Amino acid sequence: MSKNLDKYEPKKIESKWPHSATQSGASRGKQAYNPDIIESKWQKLWEQEGFWQAVDFSRKPKFYTLIEFPYPSGAGLHVGHIRSWSAMDAYARKKRMQGYNVLYPIGWDAFGLPAENYALKMGVHPSKIVPENIKKFKAQIKSLGLSFDWSREIDTTDSKYYRWTQWIFLQFFKKGLAYQDDVPVNWCRSCKTNLADEEVLADGTHERCGTKTEKRMQKQWLLRITKYADRLLADLATVDYPQMISQQQINWIGRKEGIDISYEVEGVVEKIVCFTTRPDTNFGATFIVVGPEHPFVKKLSNSKFQPVLDRVETRSGIPNSTKEQIRKYVERATNKSEIERIAEGRKKTGVFTGFYAINQLNGNRLPVWISDFVLGHVGTGAVVGVPGHDKRDFEFAKQFKLPVVRVVVGSDKDRSSITRIEQVQEAEGTMINSEFLNGLGIHEATKVIMDHLEKKGWGERVTTYHLRDWVFSRQHYWGEPIPIIYCRKCWEVKSEKLKVKSVEGRDFRIINSQEYAIVPVPQEDLPVELPYLAKYEPTGTGESPLALAKNWVNVSCPNCKGKARRETDTMPNWAGSNWYFLRYLDPENSKALAARKKMDYWMPVDLYQGGFEHTTLHLLYSRFVYKFLYDAGVVPTSEPYAKRRAHGIVLGADSRKMSKSFGNVVNPEEIVEKYGADTLRVYEMFMGPFDRTIAWSQEGVEGCSRFLRKVWRLVLNRVGTGSDSELIGKLEKTIEKVSEDIEVTKFNTAVAAMMEFVNAWQDSSKGLSRSDAEKFLLILAPFAPHIAEELWQRVKGTTSGQSTTSTKGSENPKACDTRDTLDSIHLQLWPKYDPKLAEANEIVLVIQVNGRVRDKIAVERGIDQEQAQKLALESSKVTKYLGKVKPKRTIFVHNRLINFVV
Repeated sequence: MSKNLDKYEPKKIESKWPHSATQSGASRGKQAYNPDIIESKWQKLWEQEGFWQAVDFSRKPKFYTLIEFPYPSGAGLHVGHIRSWSAMDAYARKKRMQGYNVLYPIGWDAFGLPAENYALKMGVHPSKIVPENIKKFKAQIKSLGLSFDWSREIDTTDSKYYRWTQWIFLQFFKKGLAYQDDVPVNWCRSCKTNLADEEVLADGTHERCGTKTEKRMQKQWLLRITKYADRLLADLATVDYPQMISQQQINWIGRKEGIDISYEVEGVVEKIVCFTTRPDTNFGATFIVVGPEHPFVKKLSNSKFQPVLDRVETRSGIPNSTKEQIRKYVERATNKSEIERIAEGRKKTGVFTGFYAINQLNGNRLPVWISDFVLGHVGTGAVVGVPGHDKRDFEFAKQFKLPVVRVVVGSDKDRSSITRIEQVQEAEGTMINSEFLNGLGIHEATKVIMDHLEKKGWGERVTTYHLRDWVFSRQHYWGEPIPIIYCRKCWEVKSEKLKVKSVEGRDFRIINSQEYAIVPVPQEDLPVELPYLAKYEPTGTGESPLALAKNWVNVSCPNCKGKARRETDTMPNWAGSNWYFLRYLDPENSKALAARKKMDYWMPVDLYQGGFEHTTLHLLYSRFVYKFLYDAGVVPTSEPYAKRRAHGIVLGADSRKMSKSFGNVVNPEEIVEKYGADTLRVYEMFMGPFDRTIAWSQEGVEGCSRFLRKVWRLVLNRVGTGSDSELIGKLEKTIEKVSEDIEVTKFNTAVAAMMEFVNAWQDSSKGLSRSDAEKFLLILAPFAPHIAEELWQRVKGTTSGQSTTSTKGSENPKACDTRDTLDSIHLQLWPKYDPKLAEANEIVLVIQVNGRVRDKIAVERGIDQEQAQKLALESSKVTKYLGKVKPKRTIFVHNRLINFVV
């Protein structure tokens, strides 16, 4: 007997079974459904008994289900969190009932710019406000009865945690995969800080403050994710990701096989290299475009270029390009976001440099332009314009009145001049106007021209990627300090020979025009703790506020013990979230990320579920970090997640994104207070397909509340010694449906099936037996755990908390748990679908047309004429004979046949 249960038992509960359908109204009234009392009681008991704690090295099959751990904002939980977590909670509960040892953990992703900005807004230090937010989140989560294993709770701001985040960074550094370089960053004038690309909207504004950002160059730490590009692509074949998610990863990596073609620039000793996957169209090239960041653009101010620029004459449609025009254009272009610059259909802009490149295939002069639709720091930063066979090139050519030449004829056989974008031939075709390529298909022509270009020394086959190395530093306060020290003395004592071999950004860094050796913090000195700064606002210089903490910055070098200084940049929001799933396995380990034996047992994650907005960068970054750890021999598998699924967002009732400014935000606490946690959970799963964006509906909430109250009344008043025979078949089909739908994350149709069954139960004359009512409660339990637990105890007659069965000490996979303090519904075996019982409720309906049998279909016993007619008319065998003729008369024989007379 549980010593804790009686304390929370509501008064005046009728516990005699079976309940008769003829109970008096007074008796039923004593058993009113009160979610507030029921839910708080069971939540306290489940926590006290440690129901949801996973067991390391159990003999049961393991199942690791993971949700993206939340950032604990001051606003508290929102309905989007609950949609994801309640669905995965249902999944985890079902798996436990199927005999799995389930790990369903929770933690806090609490470092980063969002927390820092919120703290600044509230005027409270992040070290104080973040724990307050976590406390609020935790209370809200517990009020929902989610079965998280709280014994494994983690917090990325805990130095015991980020010690290992810093350790991972040092492993990257030691392997040469962490380095410094000057890269373009997004500068927010309002926040006075640099931003990651993911923090900038498509229009170039900061997602949080709305200020237009600027591009500027700054030295940053980067991780060489590009070294893992091919493996990140290839290993997608080894995991279970939906096609949409895999495609996002593929597109972001952007692997392309092509050729770099070198074009000599007329009048100067200079070449521009353009990458292309379609060199077959090169006889149709009419211009070259370089990005604003391209090295050629920077050289335009060089004195050797001036004689050529001075000879440039204004041509029709081509403005006279001066250094000032180029300077102004480049300045405007580099302040735009990349998303804005490469957006489809956007009006093309550009400026002519005054230079021409030579197409060595035919000797044609190609004007060299600068345009912001080309990213100067991606690939070669230059493209050759073939406007007849690339729509972006065509838009640019039309904008600046540049020639368009056709060199491919498509299936439409059109050989006319290309004047409209609809004529641009990008697909299969045959070469024309291309000398030795004429008559070849585009694929054969591509091989021939590549061989020709390489033989002539004009080109080189290459593989390129859209993916760039990961910028891994931020100039803000609230983040993990980067464990690097800069030492002038260590550089000075180096021999000249070693200095020559040293690489900037890897071996040394220039600070105030002096070289400093880059020294990693020794592992025994980790963690490098974040110092407390009363003033942590952005400096406005682009430097981290940590630079002001002189006592923290100035440190002894771990190598030479001389005067040195710490790195003041901190890690990005992503740093702590790329390995957190490993720390759940062993959160108190002080010697490693986690014990290897525990990683061997639990990894990989069996099901990882999160938002679509994180299926590109976070998913890619965490896969990269994990693969690196796999290569280092730290983790046991090459991929961290066996299966990934994503959920859609919840909109306001007005179908707009939930926002206080729109007045459409739903406070989950108010829903729980009015209807109970079970109602909120069930509605969040019922509201629509799990992977779709769905608008909130108050009517839907009320409908789910009525459904649970109906279940309450039926279990207390419509359970007897036997079951309605038709209802038994419906129950078995509902068990089958719910079992299958949970596995494929179709939670809405699972709930709909239970609602349909409950309606049939209510309409039946006999109702359910006690054993059949127990079956229904078992499949309801993952969705509405509190009401299911309460009704289960009443059905079993164990309202005092006494166990009716014991599985203590058992490690049989068929046993649900080893606890014997309470015969909880959540520790029972998941019911098995019995097809024989389901078939007993089916009949074969004969379908006739003019008295002749045309088809036979299995339908539920008791089907009415309207339903039978609908199903019969869906049969292709029947419609074949009916055609478009409507039956004059329909003859229906109950449970036997339907005959259409035409």
